Amino acid sequence: MPDVFADLVGQDDAVATLRRAAEAAAAVLRHAAADRTPALVPAGVDGTATAGTDGTGRAGGAPDPGAGMTHAWIFTGPPGSGRSVAARAFAAALQCAHGTGCGECPGCHTTMAGTHADVRLVVPEGLSIGVGEMRALVLRAASTPSGGRWQVVVIEDADRLTEAAGNALLKAIEEPPPRTVFLLCAPSTHPDDVSVTIRSRCRVVPLRQPPATAVAEVLIRRDGVAPDVAQWAAAAAQGHVGRARRLARDPEARARREAVLAVPRRLTGVGAAFDAASALIEAAEAEAEASVAEADATERAALETALGAGGTGRGAAGAIRGAAGQLKDLEKRQKSRATRAQRDALDRALVDLAGFYRDALTMALRAPVAPVHTDTAAMAEAGAQKWDAEGALRRLEAVLECRAAIEANVKPRIAVEAMMLALWRG
Repeated sequence: MPDVFADLVGQDDAVATLRRAAEAAAAVLRHAAADRTPALVPAGVDGTATAGTDGTGRAGGAPDPGAGMTHAWIFTGPPGSGRSVAARAFAAALQCAHGTGCGECPGCHTTMAGTHADVRLVVPEGLSIGVGEMRALVLRAASTPSGGRWQVVVIEDADRLTEAAGNALLKAIEEPPPRTVFLLCAPSTHPDDVSVTIRSRCRVVPLRQPPATAVAEVLIRRDGVAPDVAQWAAAAAQGHVGRARRLARDPEARARREAVLAVPRRLTGVGAAFDAASALIEAAEAEAEASVAEADATERAALETALGAGGTGRGAAGAIRGAAGQLKDLEKRQKSRATRAQRDALDRALVDLAGFYRDALTMALRAPVAPVHTDTAAMAEAGAQKWDAEGALRRLEAVLECRAAIEANVKPRIAVEAMMLALWRG
């Protein structure tokens, strides 16, 4: 059975760093068990210990068994680089009975399956992570590990922390419990993504965009995808492992991509630009609705059952009438999740569209690089001849500006309509 880092594609340097840290963490536990003292996680962001009287982490200058391990980490990298995969794999390695992330012991199995009692995973479903959720998480993370190893908190999309939630997390990172480790995932360490104060107390693990060959190899090995399909999907997904898997296995995902890549030839006038914008928005809304519908229905049914819906006993009707506030809160959370899903679906479409104009630009410049979308290379070549390099660059910038506008909470329809007009005008 492969170890827990097997699915971290094209990140050899990061894997080596995390393996050393996991082994150091195991050494901390062995040392604490031998001395019968609480295990202390070093707080230095450079991987060195800060506890002790002489800078080594132990009195008397003895070697520190925890060198290379610290209590807070940030995983950064472009979308699809595997930030959350790296964080979960590292969490499993910390819970591994052998301290290496063997992939075979109960600690590895339960962590990777999401059922380990001492690993708390925060995956934001809405647009942000609120202070209430973060305070509750920090409080639970302060408890003693039930398995005797580490309490691990994994926060995916830490860039969605509200200011108040970030402050709550900062207090926990500044004064961490002895056996608690925080793993944050964010696109970068820019202050717009992670506050400077949190960044200064964490060790950063940078991830890179994996090469298409590595992504294709994973699709062939793990998912049984045909080699030619895997190579096409890996290139079209621009190194994004999850998107490559969807393209290789989901006919609907391929159909949505084909519709997006047909946009450039549909832009024949102002009316066509607005029609294309409407089609793109409606497709994103439909995809988002389909992705959350089942979860929404299940959550509502479970809450109504817990509140007494369908009951026939005395007071059952009154109980469900009094639950309107809880149902309203659920609907609010579900609406936020649907908005996030719509924006994610729209962003995937914009990434595909940006790839097309990138191909046109490289062809106009005669750059010796392979196209992202091999199946639309002829159309990109025609565009390059019509627009020249400057026109292709302006169109690429229009797509990237649209992505930035939506991220800044501009209404998606307004941003997309402005983009389509810019693409038409050139």
